[in-house]
Amino acid sequence: MRTYPEQLYPAQRLERVRAAVGAAGLDAVLLTPGPDLRYVTGYDAKQLERLTCLVIPAAGEPALFLPRLELAAARAAITTDLEMVATGETDDAFALVADRLGAIDSVGLSDRMWALFVLRFRDALPGARQALAATVLRELRMRKSPAEVAELREAGAAIDRVHAQVPGWLKPGLNERAVASRIAEAILAEGHAHVDFVIVGSGPNAASPHHEVSDRVLEEGDVVVVDIGGTMPSGYCSDCTRTYCIGAPPAEFTAYYEVLRDAQEAACRSVRPGVTAESVDAAARSRIEAAGYGEAFFHRTGHGIGLETHEDPYIVAGNDLVLEPGMAFSVEPGIYPGAHGARIEDIVVCTEDGAERLNNAPRELAVV
Repeated sequence: MRTYPEQLYPAQRLERVRAAVGAAGLDAVLLTPGPDLRYVTGYDAKQLERLTCLVIPAAGEPALFLPRLELAAARAAITTDLEMVATGETDDAFALVADRLGAIDSVGLSDRMWALFVLRFRDALPGARQALAATVLRELRMRKSPAEVAELREAGAAIDRVHAQVPGWLKPGLNERAVASRIAEAILAEGHAHVDFVIVGSGPNAASPHHEVSDRVLEEGDVVVVDIGGTMPSGYCSDCTRTYCIGAPPAEFTAYYEVLRDAQEAACRSVRPGVTAESVDAAARSRIEAAGYGEAFFHRTGHGIGLETHEDPYIVAGNDLVLEPGMAFSVEPGIYPGAHGARIEDIVVCTEDGAERLNNAPRELAVV
C-alpha cells in the first residue's frame, strides 16, 4: 500500500510554512481542519465543535492542539515529529493556544475556519490582528511538487476511465438522476475515495453550467454535458467535462461545438512558464468572441486544482499572475446559447517548457 504522507507531505514542508509565516509579516498561523491543515501535515482531520488547530508561530516550535479522542487518528496520519497537545472535554482549548502564543500582534487563520472559531480566537487573542492564512499558504500550494503532480495525473486517469463508460448510460428513457447515480458508483469504483460532484445536464439543462441533475428524461437528439470529479485517497482531486449527444446533434450545435474545441485547444497550447493566467483565458475567449458566441461564454476559463477542486490560480481576465512550472488548473471554456450548451474541460499542469494535459478522454463530440 502506498504511504501517501511520506510522498506528498514531506517533513520539511512544515519548516517552509513557518519561514513563510515570518516573511508574510505574521506572528503565527492557526490551521483548523481543511485543505491547509492537510497540506502541511497530511492529516485529514475531522471538522468538529471541539477545536483541532495546528499552531505555527514565526518564532518557536509548532504544535497540534486536538481533542484527546482524536489523538490516535492524528498519530496514525502524521509521520513527522510534531508535538501534539491533547485537550480534555473541560479544557478551554482556545485559551491554551493563546497561552502557547503569548502576546502577539497578528495571526493568520485558515480560510475555511468556522466563524465560531474565528470569534473565539478573537476573544482569546484580543490584541492580535486577524488575517487570512492564504497570505502564507497560497504561494506554496499553487506550485505542485512532482509527487503532487503524479497524484493529479492519477486522478485525471481515473476520471477519464469514468468518462469512457458514460456513453453506455446515455439512453433515451433514463432520467438525469439515474445516469448520475451510475456515474457516482463508477467514480468510486475507479479509485476515488469520495464523489465530489456529478453534473448531468441534458437538453436545455446543458445550457446551465452548474445544473447538476434533475428528473428530466433523456430524449433522442439531446445534447448532454457531463462534468464530474472526486477526491482520491491521497486527497488530490479530479475534474473533467465532456459533451455528448444522443443521436444526431442539432445543426447549430455542431457549428459552435467546433468553435469550442478550437478555443479549448488554443488555450491549452498557450500554457507555458512566463505567460499570465489571464492570457490563457484570452486565448479561449478571443476565438469564441470572434465566432459570435462571446455572450454565451460567461464564466472564467479555469481554476486551480489540488487538495481542493477550486483553488488558486484562477484562469480569468484580470489575473496577471505569471504561470510557473507545477501550477495545475482546469481549461474549460463553454458555450451556452440557451436551447443547449457545451463545455470541454481538461486539467493542465504547467511544465518547464510548456504544458501537460492530465485528461486524455476524447474531446471530439461523442454521438451515442
